[in-house]
Amino acid sequence: MLALLIWQVVLGHPWGKNAISNGNVIGWTIFLWLVYLRLITVRLVTEIRDGELIVALRGLWRSRRVPLDRIQSVEIIDHDPVREFGAYGVRTTRAATAYLAGGAGAVRLALSGGEKLVVGSARAEELAAALRAAVKH
Repeated sequence: MLALLIWQVVLGHPWGKNAISNGNVIGWTIFLWLVYLRLITVRLVTEIRDGELIVALRGLWRSRRVPLDRIQSVEIIDHDPVREFGAYGVRTTRAATAYLAGGAGAVRLALSGGEKLVVGSARAEELAAALRAAVKH
C-alpha cells in the first residue's frame, strides 16, 4: 500500500483503469500500518504463579489459565507451527490447542481429561523444567 500511495498520490499516476480515489489509498495505507504496528507489539507471555500456568498473547488475546494440578505430563517438542497448526497465534486442532509466537521450540502438556496444550517458547527447556518442578505432586 505504501508503494501504491507513492505511485498514485505522490507521483500522480493512477493505478489501473478504475483506480481508487487518493483518499481511499491514504486511508487504507494508514489503516494497514496501524494493524501492522499493533501486531508487532503482541508478545507471548508464559507465567507460572499461584498454582497456575498462565499463557497469553499480550495485546491480542485473553490469557489462558491452567491449574497446575490438571497437568499430567510435560514434554519438550520441536515442531513446524505452519505445517502442524496452520500458522502462529492461538490455534486449535484435533490434536491440541497451541499458543505459538515464533520459532520451533515448544512444550506439549497433557492435561487431565485428555486435552493437549502446546506452548511455544524460545526457552522450552527452562519452561519444561519449571513446570515439572511446580507440578510435582
